[in-house]
Amino acid sequence: MSGIRLAGSRARPQGRTRGLRMNRGTVRRCEGMECVIYRNDGSPQAPEVVEGSESVLKRLRDAPEETFGWIRLADPSAREVEALAGELGLHPLAVEDAVQAHQRPKRERYGDVLSVALKTLWYVEETSQVESGEAMIFLGPNFVLTVCHGQADPAAEAARRLDRDPALLALGQVAVLHTVLDVVVDAYTSIAEEVRGDLTGLERRVFSPAREDVIEEVYSLKREVLEFRDAVQPLVPVVQDFAGPRSGWPEEALPYFRDVADHVHRADTEARSLDELLNSVLDAHLAKVGTWQNDDMRTISAWAAIFALPTLIAGVYGMNFAHMPELEWTYGYPLAIAVMVSACTLLHRVFRRNGWL
Repeated sequence: MSGIRLAGSRARPQGRTRGLRMNRGTVRRCEGMECVIYRNDGSPQAPEVVEGSESVLKRLRDAPEETFGWIRLADPSAREVEALAGELGLHPLAVEDAVQAHQRPKRERYGDVLSVALKTLWYVEETSQVESGEAMIFLGPNFVLTVCHGQADPAAEAARRLDRDPALLALGQVAVLHTVLDVVVDAYTSIAEEVRGDLTGLERRVFSPAREDVIEEVYSLKREVLEFRDAVQPLVPVVQDFAGPRSGWPEEALPYFRDVADHVHRADTEARSLDELLNSVLDAHLAKVGTWQNDDMRTISAWAAIFALPTLIAGVYGMNFAHMPELEWTYGYPLAIAVMVSACTLLHRVFRRNGWL
Protein backbone atom coordinates (compact mmCIF):
# COMPACT_ATOMS: atom_id res chain seq x y z
CA MET A 1 0.00 0.00 0.00
CA SER A 2 1.29 3.37 -0.89
CA GLY A 3 1.78 6.05 1.74
CA ILE A 4 4.24 7.98 3.91
CA ARG A 5 6.51 6.20 6.34
CA LEU A 6 5.98 7.71 9.78
CA ALA A 7 8.73 9.29 11.81
CA GLY A 8 11.02 6.77 13.41
CA SER A 9 9.88 3.95 11.12
CA ARG A 10 12.69 1.94 9.55
CA ALA A 11 10.42 -0.30 7.46
CA ARG A 12 11.21 -0.57 3.78
CA PRO A 13 8.76 -1.68 1.06
CA GLN A 14 9.62 -4.87 -0.75
CA GLY A 15 10.74 -4.85 -4.34
CA ARG A 16 13.20 -2.97 -6.50
CA THR A 17 12.65 0.77 -6.61
CA ARG A 18 13.37 3.57 -9.01
CA GLY A 19 13.30 7.33 -8.80
CA LEU A 20 16.02 8.10 -6.26
CA ARG A 21 19.23 6.31 -5.50
CA MET A 22 18.96 4.66 -2.14
CA ASN A 23 22.58 4.20 -1.13
CA ARG A 24 24.05 6.60 1.39
CA GLY A 25 27.16 7.53 -0.53
CA THR A 26 30.66 7.94 0.83
CA VAL A 27 29.88 10.18 3.79
CA ARG A 28 29.75 8.31 7.06
CA ARG A 29 26.50 7.95 8.96
CA CYS A 30 26.54 8.59 12.71
CA GLU A 31 23.62 7.42 14.85
CA GLY A 32 21.02 8.63 12.35
CA MET A 33 22.75 12.00 12.02
CA GLU A 34 25.57 13.39 9.93
CA CYS A 35 26.83 16.93 9.65
CA VAL A 36 29.23 18.14 7.00
CA ILE A 37 30.97 21.50 7.28
CA TYR A 38 31.38 23.14 3.87
CA ARG A 39 33.28 26.15 2.72
CA ASN A 40 30.89 28.25 0.65
CA ASP A 41 33.60 29.96 -1.36
CA GLY A 42 33.72 27.25 -4.03
CA SER A 43 36.90 25.74 -2.70
CA PRO A 44 37.35 22.06 -3.60
CA GLN A 45 38.52 21.34 -0.07
CA ALA A 46 37.02 18.11 1.24
CA PRO A 47 34.12 18.62 3.68
CA GLU A 48 34.63 17.88 7.34
CA VAL A 49 32.33 15.26 8.89
CA VAL A 50 31.20 16.06 12.42
CA GLU A 51 29.54 13.42 14.62
CA GLY A 52 27.04 13.72 17.46
CA SER A 53 24.56 16.54 18.18
CA GLU A 54 26.78 18.25 20.77
CA SER A 55 29.77 18.26 18.44
CA VAL A 56 27.58 19.50 15.61
CA LEU A 57 26.25 22.45 17.59
CA LYS A 58 29.68 23.33 18.95
CA ARG A 59 31.23 23.18 15.49
CA LEU A 60 28.50 25.40 14.05
CA ARG A 61 28.97 27.97 16.81
CA ASP A 62 32.73 28.04 16.25
CA ALA A 63 32.58 27.94 12.43
CA PRO A 64 33.92 30.99 10.60
CA GLU A 65 31.66 33.09 8.41
CA GLU A 66 32.80 31.50 5.16
CA THR A 67 31.53 28.08 6.20
CA PHE A 68 28.14 26.49 6.79
CA GLY A 69 27.04 23.17 8.21
CA TRP A 70 24.71 20.72 6.50
CA ILE A 71 23.01 18.45 9.02
CA ARG A 72 21.29 15.41 7.54
CA LEU A 73 18.77 13.30 9.45
CA ALA A 74 17.09 10.17 8.07
CA ASP A 75 13.89 8.85 9.71
CA PRO A 76 14.74 10.64 12.97
CA SER A 77 12.94 10.34 16.25
CA ALA A 78 11.33 13.34 17.92
CA ARG A 79 14.20 13.40 20.43
CA GLU A 80 16.80 13.69 17.66
CA VAL A 81 15.02 16.65 16.07
CA GLU A 82 14.29 18.41 19.35
CA ALA A 83 17.95 18.06 20.39
CA LEU A 84 18.88 20.38 17.54
CA ALA A 85 15.80 22.59 17.41
CA GLY A 86 16.62 24.87 20.30
CA GLU A 87 20.19 25.64 19.28
CA LEU A 88 19.30 26.08 15.62
CA GLY A 89 16.39 28.38 16.40
CA LEU A 90 13.71 26.19 14.83
CA HIS A 91 10.11 27.17 15.47
CA PRO A 92 8.03 24.58 17.40
CA LEU A 93 5.64 24.31 14.44
CA ALA A 94 8.57 23.58 12.15
CA VAL A 95 9.80 20.89 14.52
CA GLU A 96 6.32 19.36 14.58
CA ASP A 97 6.26 19.27 10.78
CA ALA A 98 9.66 17.60 10.66
CA VAL A 99 8.68 14.91 13.14
CA GLN A 100 5.16 14.05 11.95
CA ALA A 101 6.01 13.93 8.23
CA HIS A 102 2.46 14.47 6.97
CA GLN A 103 2.89 17.81 5.21
CA ARG A 104 1.97 18.90 1.73
CA PRO A 105 4.71 20.68 -0.25
CA LYS A 106 5.02 24.21 1.08
CA ARG A 107 7.40 26.92 2.24
CA GLU A 108 7.30 28.78 5.52
CA ARG A 109 9.58 31.36 7.09
CA TYR A 110 10.11 31.46 10.86
CA GLY A 111 12.31 34.45 11.61
CA ASP A 112 15.62 33.93 9.83
CA VAL A 113 14.95 30.24 9.16
CA LEU A 114 13.30 29.15 5.91
CA SER A 115 11.37 25.85 6.05
CA VAL A 116 10.55 23.91 2.86
CA ALA A 117 8.51 20.69 2.80
CA LEU A 118 8.73 18.28 -0.14
CA LYS A 119 7.24 14.92 -0.98
CA THR A 120 9.72 12.30 -2.13
CA LEU A 121 8.51 9.56 -4.45
CA TRP A 122 9.85 6.22 -5.60
CA TYR A 123 8.47 3.53 -7.88
CA VAL A 124 8.19 -0.14 -6.91
CA GLU A 125 8.34 -2.21 -10.08
CA GLU A 126 7.00 -5.48 -8.63
CA THR A 127 3.74 -3.87 -7.54
CA SER A 128 3.65 -0.90 -9.99
CA GLN A 129 3.07 1.40 -7.04
CA VAL A 130 4.26 4.92 -6.32
CA GLU A 131 5.39 5.18 -2.72
CA SER A 132 5.84 8.52 -0.98
CA GLY A 133 7.94 9.95 1.79
CA GLU A 134 8.84 13.43 2.90
CA ALA A 135 11.85 15.73 3.04
CA MET A 136 12.05 18.87 5.16
CA ILE A 137 14.72 21.47 4.44
CA PHE A 138 15.61 24.22 6.93
CA LEU A 139 17.89 27.07 5.81
CA GLY A 140 19.41 29.15 8.60
CA PRO A 141 22.13 31.79 8.81
CA ASN A 142 24.98 29.27 8.89
CA PHE A 143 23.34 25.87 8.54
CA VAL A 144 21.10 23.66 6.45
CA LEU A 145 19.08 20.90 8.09
CA THR A 146 17.45 18.19 5.99
CA VAL A 147 15.08 15.69 7.57
CA CYS A 148 14.05 12.78 5.35
CA HIS A 149 11.33 10.21 5.98
CA GLY A 150 10.81 7.16 3.81
CA GLN A 151 13.01 5.10 1.56
CA ALA A 152 14.02 7.87 -0.82
CA ASP A 153 16.80 10.06 0.63
CA PRO A 154 17.43 12.99 -1.74
CA ALA A 155 20.03 14.48 0.61
CA ALA A 156 22.53 11.69 -0.10
CA GLU A 157 22.35 12.14 -3.87
CA ALA A 158 22.35 15.94 -3.48
CA ALA A 159 25.58 15.72 -1.46
CA ARG A 160 27.24 13.71 -4.23
CA ARG A 161 26.19 16.26 -6.86
CA LEU A 162 27.47 19.17 -4.81
CA ASP A 163 30.79 17.44 -4.24
CA ARG A 164 31.19 17.35 -8.04
CA ASP A 165 30.19 21.01 -8.55
CA PRO A 166 32.25 23.45 -6.44
CA ALA A 167 30.95 26.40 -8.46
CA LEU A 168 27.38 25.66 -7.38
CA LEU A 169 28.52 25.00 -3.82
CA ALA A 170 29.97 28.53 -3.75
CA LEU A 171 26.37 29.81 -3.51
CA GLY A 172 26.21 28.46 0.05
CA GLN A 173 23.05 27.14 1.65
CA VAL A 174 21.01 28.08 -1.40
CA ALA A 175 22.97 25.50 -3.38
CA VAL A 176 21.84 22.75 -1.02
CA LEU A 177 18.19 23.77 -1.38
CA HIS A 178 18.45 23.83 -5.15
CA THR A 179 20.23 20.48 -5.38
CA VAL A 180 17.78 18.68 -3.09
CA LEU A 181 14.90 20.12 -5.13
CA ASP A 182 16.63 19.04 -8.33
CA VAL A 183 17.08 15.46 -7.08
CA VAL A 184 13.43 15.22 -5.99
CA VAL A 185 12.13 16.63 -9.28
CA ASP A 186 14.38 14.31 -11.31
CA ALA A 187 12.71 11.44 -9.46
CA TYR A 188 9.30 12.80 -10.48
CA THR A 189 10.36 12.68 -14.13
CA SER A 190 11.56 9.10 -13.81
CA ILE A 191 8.35 8.03 -12.09
CA ALA A 192 6.24 9.72 -14.77
CA GLU A 193 7.98 7.55 -17.38
CA GLU A 194 7.27 4.40 -15.37
CA VAL A 195 3.61 5.28 -14.85
CA ARG A 196 3.20 6.13 -18.54
CA GLY A 197 4.61 2.70 -19.40
CA ASP A 198 2.01 1.07 -17.13
CA LEU A 199 -0.71 3.20 -18.72
CA THR A 200 0.38 2.20 -22.23
CA GLY A 201 0.13 -1.46 -21.25
CA LEU A 202 -3.38 -0.91 -19.90
CA GLU A 203 -4.42 0.87 -23.10
CA ARG A 204 -3.29 -2.10 -25.20
CA ARG A 205 -5.28 -4.49 -23.03
CA VAL A 206 -8.40 -2.31 -23.07
CA PHE A 207 -8.45 -2.06 -26.86
CA SER A 208 -7.45 -5.66 -27.54
CA PRO A 209 -10.08 -8.06 -28.96
CA ALA A 210 -9.91 -10.24 -25.85
CA ARG A 211 -12.52 -9.88 -23.16
CA GLU A 212 -10.46 -8.84 -20.14
CA ASP A 213 -11.80 -6.88 -17.21
CA VAL A 214 -9.05 -4.43 -16.15
CA ILE A 215 -11.19 -1.91 -14.28
CA GLU A 216 -9.55 -2.74 -10.94
CA GLU A 217 -6.10 -2.15 -12.42
CA VAL A 218 -7.25 1.14 -13.95
CA TYR A 219 -8.47 2.36 -10.56
CA SER A 220 -5.26 1.17 -8.91
CA LEU A 221 -3.12 3.08 -11.39
CA LYS A 222 -5.33 6.14 -10.99
CA ARG A 223 -4.62 6.10 -7.25
CA GLU A 224 -0.90 6.11 -8.01
CA VAL A 225 -1.31 9.02 -10.42
CA LEU A 226 -3.28 10.96 -7.81
CA GLU A 227 -0.49 10.41 -5.30
CA PHE A 228 1.94 11.63 -7.93
CA ARG A 229 -0.16 14.76 -8.50
CA ASP A 230 -0.45 15.42 -4.77
CA ALA A 231 3.35 15.60 -4.63
CA VAL A 232 3.94 17.67 -7.77
CA GLN A 233 1.07 20.11 -8.02
CA PRO A 234 1.56 22.00 -4.70
CA LEU A 235 5.29 22.22 -5.39
CA VAL A 236 4.82 24.27 -8.58
CA PRO A 237 4.08 27.66 -6.93
CA VAL A 238 6.79 27.05 -4.31
CA VAL A 239 9.53 26.57 -6.90
CA GLN A 240 8.20 29.41 -9.03
CA ASP A 241 8.61 31.73 -6.05
CA PHE A 242 12.18 30.54 -5.63
CA ALA A 243 12.87 31.26 -9.31
CA GLY A 244 11.57 34.83 -9.15
CA PRO A 245 13.46 38.02 -8.33
CA ARG A 246 11.60 38.40 -5.03
CA SER A 247 13.08 35.19 -3.68
CA GLY A 248 16.05 37.03 -2.23
CA TRP A 249 18.59 34.58 -3.66
CA PRO A 250 21.81 35.76 -5.28
CA GLU A 251 21.44 36.59 -8.95
CA GLU A 252 23.72 33.68 -9.84
CA ALA A 253 21.29 31.22 -8.19
CA LEU A 254 18.16 32.24 -10.12
CA PRO A 255 18.98 30.32 -13.35
CA TYR A 256 19.34 27.12 -11.33
CA PHE A 257 15.92 27.58 -9.74
CA ARG A 258 14.37 28.52 -13.07
CA ASP A 259 15.66 25.23 -14.43
CA VAL A 260 14.06 23.32 -11.56
CA ALA A 261 10.84 25.31 -11.99
CA ASP A 262 10.73 24.27 -15.64
CA HIS A 263 11.20 20.60 -14.70
CA VAL A 264 8.50 20.82 -12.03
CA HIS A 265 6.11 22.41 -14.52
CA ARG A 266 6.75 19.62 -17.01
CA ALA A 267 6.23 16.99 -14.31
CA ASP A 268 2.95 18.67 -13.32
CA THR A 269 1.83 18.74 -16.97
CA GLU A 270 2.72 15.07 -17.30
CA ALA A 271 0.77 14.21 -14.14
CA ARG A 272 -2.30 16.02 -15.46
CA SER A 273 -1.92 14.29 -18.82
CA LEU A 274 -1.69 10.88 -17.17
CA ASP A 275 -4.78 11.59 -15.09
CA GLU A 276 -6.78 12.65 -18.15
CA LEU A 277 -5.60 9.65 -20.15
CA LEU A 278 -6.62 7.34 -17.33
CA ASN A 279 -10.07 8.89 -17.32
CA SER A 280 -10.28 8.25 -21.08
CA VAL A 281 -9.08 4.66 -20.64
CA LEU A 282 -11.65 4.12 -17.91
CA ASP A 283 -14.44 5.53 -20.10
CA ALA A 284 -13.31 3.37 -23.03
CA HIS A 285 -13.24 0.26 -20.87
CA LEU A 286 -16.70 0.96 -19.45
CA ALA A 287 -17.99 1.50 -23.00
CA LYS A 288 -16.42 -1.79 -24.03
CA VAL A 289 -18.04 -3.54 -21.07
CA GLY A 290 -21.36 -2.07 -22.21
CA THR A 291 -20.70 -3.45 -25.69
CA TRP A 292 -20.01 -6.88 -24.19
CA GLN A 293 -23.33 -6.72 -22.36
CA ASN A 294 -25.17 -5.70 -25.52
CA ASP A 295 -23.57 -8.60 -27.39
CA ASP A 296 -24.65 -10.97 -24.66
CA MET A 297 -28.20 -9.63 -24.74
CA ARG A 298 -28.35 -9.99 -28.54
CA THR A 299 -27.10 -13.56 -28.31
CA ILE A 300 -29.65 -14.40 -25.67
CA SER A 301 -32.41 -12.71 -27.68
CA ALA A 302 -31.39 -14.57 -30.84
CA TRP A 303 -31.51 -17.98 -29.14
CA ALA A 304 -34.82 -17.04 -27.51
CA ALA A 305 -36.26 -16.23 -30.96
CA ILE A 306 -34.98 -19.52 -32.39
CA PHE A 307 -36.61 -21.55 -29.63
CA ALA A 308 -39.79 -19.45 -29.65
CA LEU A 309 -40.76 -20.49 -33.21
CA PRO A 310 -40.95 -24.28 -32.65
CA THR A 311 -42.60 -23.62 -29.31
CA LEU A 312 -45.28 -21.62 -31.13
CA ILE A 313 -45.91 -24.37 -33.68
CA ALA A 314 -45.95 -27.10 -31.04
CA GLY A 315 -48.28 -25.03 -28.89
CA VAL A 316 -50.76 -24.56 -31.71
CA TYR A 317 -50.85 -28.25 -32.55
CA GLY A 318 -51.08 -29.15 -28.91
CA MET A 319 -54.52 -27.56 -28.56
CA ASN A 320 -57.33 -30.13 -28.22
CA PHE A 321 -59.64 -29.18 -31.08
CA ALA A 322 -61.37 -31.72 -33.30
CA HIS A 323 -60.84 -29.87 -36.57
CA MET A 324 -57.12 -29.06 -36.75
CA PRO A 325 -55.32 -28.92 -40.16
CA GLU A 326 -53.53 -32.09 -41.18
CA LEU A 327 -54.51 -34.04 -38.04
CA GLU A 328 -55.74 -36.95 -40.14
CA TRP A 329 -52.82 -36.81 -42.58
CA THR A 330 -50.07 -39.44 -42.27
CA TYR A 331 -47.25 -36.98 -42.90
CA GLY A 332 -48.63 -34.16 -40.77
CA TYR A 333 -46.32 -34.79 -37.81
CA PRO A 334 -43.10 -35.13 -39.88
CA LEU A 335 -44.10 -31.98 -41.79
CA ALA A 336 -44.51 -29.98 -38.57
CA ILE A 337 -41.07 -31.17 -37.37
CA ALA A 338 -39.53 -30.27 -40.73
CA VAL A 339 -41.06 -26.80 -40.64
CA MET A 340 -39.68 -26.28 -37.12
CA VAL A 341 -36.16 -27.39 -38.10
CA SER A 342 -36.16 -25.35 -41.31
CA ALA A 343 -37.41 -22.20 -39.58
CA CYS A 344 -34.86 -22.54 -36.77
CA THR A 345 -32.04 -23.14 -39.27
CA LEU A 346 -33.07 -20.08 -41.26
CA LEU A 347 -33.18 -17.87 -38.16
CA HIS A 348 -29.80 -19.19 -37.00
CA ARG A 349 -28.20 -18.32 -40.37
CA VAL A 350 -29.75 -14.81 -40.34
CA PHE A 351 -28.53 -14.11 -36.81
CA ARG A 352 -25.05 -15.43 -37.59
CA ARG A 353 -24.84 -13.24 -40.66
CA ASN A 354 -25.77 -10.17 -38.60
CA GLY A 355 -23.24 -11.00 -35.89
CA TRP A 356 -25.76 -11.82 -33.17
CA LEU A 357 -24.45 -15.35 -32.72
